[in-house]
Amino acid sequence: MSLDFLLTSLIVVVSPGTGVLFTLATGLSRGSRASVVAAFGCTLGIVPHMAAAIMGLAALLHTSALAFQTFKYVGVAYLLYMAWMTLKEHGPLRVEKEVSARSATQVIVRAILINILNPKLSIFFFAFLPQFVSTDEARPLLAMSELSAVFMLLTFVVFVGYGLFAAAIRDQVISRPRVLTWMRRAFAGAFGLLGAKLALADR
Repeated sequence: MSLDFLLTSLIVVVSPGTGVLFTLATGLSRGSRASVVAAFGCTLGIVPHMAAAIMGLAALLHTSALAFQTFKYVGVAYLLYMAWMTLKEHGPLRVEKEVSARSATQVIVRAILINILNPKLSIFFFAFLPQFVSTDEARPLLAMSELSAVFMLLTFVVFVGYGLFAAAIRDQVISRPRVLTWMRRAFAGAFGLLGAKLALADR
């Protein structure tokens, strides 16, 4: 495993996206425990994309316009749904005093769906992982699996960091209704913008 892979992966993971946004929102509204659950769910959500890349299934999304467009617009619809739910106080910024088992399940399901319903991730890993596997590698699939595991670990650690930071300032935010209202609008707008960005994305 090269230093280039670690640095590139870290840059990709740290860059704000839907997973980071969701984890931050969860930490702000539900606290540190729920933010770790969100980070875990977002990490699980990239597993299918990595599996698709390793098995070559991502090539289908890259070559088939219909498959890509179908997958893409399901993802767009879900992000817009998240934006609407956030505005209506039923989404990731719904403030809760305690996180029940049921709400923890909702957090992890939403986190998984956020990353699964993004076809660009499959294509990203399809192009990203092979760059760090030597052409003379005896077991290229094993090497790609190992790189994927490291990427997932980095994702989880960084997302937990984001979530715990958000949880640390939670009390200051939820004690100010106007601040919470504007943050809710900002997060809803961000989900909407990410949905629009995905809608305009090409293969």
